[in-house]
Amino acid sequence: MRVDIISPEKKLFSGEAVAVQLPGSEGLFQVLDNHAPIISTLTAGIVVLEIAEKNSLSEEWRVNLEGNHLSIEIKGGVVEVKNNTLSLLAD
Repeated sequence: MRVDIISPEKKLFSGEAVAVQLPGSEGLFQVLDNHAPIISTLTAGIVVLEIAEKNSLSEEWRVNLEGNHLSIEIKGGVVEVKNNTLSLLAD
């Protein structure tokens, strides 16, 4: 799925992921390819992306990669999943 993570200051991540784990306001949840449409608020925590192809990542992100998992800390935000695209607006 296509993933875009944006903060007010800059684009934090843009690329492809197999799965994304998110800190939802009602608890941790995961989004996979072809997930049903959803909009959810997020709390402070770690967003974990499972990357299918490491070579598609920029050098900046390869440093933060553990195996196929990339972790990005957020202070909260809102996520929308629709048409196999995940858009996260992070605080």
